[in-house]
Amino acid sequence: MTQLLLSGDERYLRGRPTPPPPRFSETMGTFLVEGSHRLQGRIRPAGNKNAALPCLAATVLASEPVTLHNIPRIRDVLTFLEIIESLGAEVGWDGANDVTIDASSVHTNSVDRVLAERIRASLLLAGPLLARFGHVELPPPGGDVIGRRRMDTHFLAFEALGAEVTLNGGFTISAKRLLGADMFLDEPSVTGTENAIMAAVRAEGHTRIRNGASEPHVQDLCHLLNAMGARIKGIGTHILEIEGVQALHGTEYTIGADHIETGSFIGLAAVTGSDITIEGAPLEHLDSTLLGFQRLGIECTVEGSDLHVHGSGRHKVRQDAFGHVPKFDDGPWPAFPADLTSIAVVVATQCEGTVLIHEKMFESRMYFTDKLVAMGASIILCDPHRAVIVGPTPLQPGVLESPDIRAGMALLIAALGAHGTSKIHNIRQIERGYEAIDERLAGLGARIERTEESDG
Repeated sequence: MTQLLLSGDERYLRGRPTPPPPRFSETMGTFLVEGSHRLQGRIRPAGNKNAALPCLAATVLASEPVTLHNIPRIRDVLTFLEIIESLGAEVGWDGANDVTIDASSVHTNSVDRVLAERIRASLLLAGPLLARFGHVELPPPGGDVIGRRRMDTHFLAFEALGAEVTLNGGFTISAKRLLGADMFLDEPSVTGTENAIMAAVRAEGHTRIRNGASEPHVQDLCHLLNAMGARIKGIGTHILEIEGVQALHGTEYTIGADHIETGSFIGLAAVTGSDITIEGAPLEHLDSTLLGFQRLGIECTVEGSDLHVHGSGRHKVRQDAFGHVPKFDDGPWPAFPADLTSIAVVVATQCEGTVLIHEKMFESRMYFTDKLVAMGASIILCDPHRAVIVGPTPLQPGVLESPDIRAGMALLIAALGAHGTSKIHNIRQIERGYEAIDERLAGLGARIERTEESDG
């Protein structure tokens, strides 16, 4: 079985020898962060975490090995690979970020409860296992505690394809045969859309998915499936047309650069007053991200395939017409990504002006703002979804804890902009989504020291 190993271990996955693994905290772990230093240099975003997970799930549909390139070696990916291997697949790393999965020997349609509780993405195996076996049993998925995260969209999509869903502490999905259907999703759920796609590519006949999610990671999944022999049209839109096929074959596919990590680096440059260059940025997916940061006074320029962030100097919030306080909100793609809202909140604390930030997607994601207030930020939390930020306010160091992946990264950025040394506990949350982030930011001049002390 795949093992999550710590620094010093010689092997990452059972089977093939691999490059040295990234360092993961054995306990909850901490970062000691010395802030108020200008950063400079170049940094490259890792592969898209949110694309890697559904693409890994899709390999279960293939009768031959699938090789995926540019896979981030992060906790969530390794946990997901462990689940796939527990189903009977063979997994091997071919390089630092290249992994091959041979799912031809998958022999079970039941996902281990303990493994599923470690990651919400375990839910992404429902579609592939249903399409492969006609029956799947999954326990409730784990994941970040950022508010209510509905699973109804998944179940309604499966039912539209002819399956029956039974809730029994977890859930059981069965179908004698999957038949193509015209379905309208009750919300543009990303994972719901992805599960519907992975089931529909093996359903008999034509499927139309309306009001589907169209995020870059959904597009990556569709492109991979087409490379495996699927027939999907409308990629990048909210209406997908799918012709079912009898089998999918092996292929090689490269995951795109992570637009969320790119946005995190933009926020990092702004908060630390630094000019940095993001190499190989996914420019085709940054329109809403760049527009959002422009409203906070952060300017970027494109240099070939790179993005240069002008983080130094004064940043001023752009008021709406007639001097109205601007509202900054997220939404389904192509709106500003919800996964970058936490970063935008930290950036706003260092910009001149007042802005209302509205997190529409998850009702618990804004609660981390109390930690920023303790650091000196001027923030009024209006309700679980909205906060008013007045800046700029100098940030003071603090003792912090990462509540989830994105808020954890936001707090790391805040600590790098603070005047003094901060301690961030529970760094495993950050490491779930950001590959070797302390080492990569150190390459820009960030002063981050990892300790393995227990959080008590």
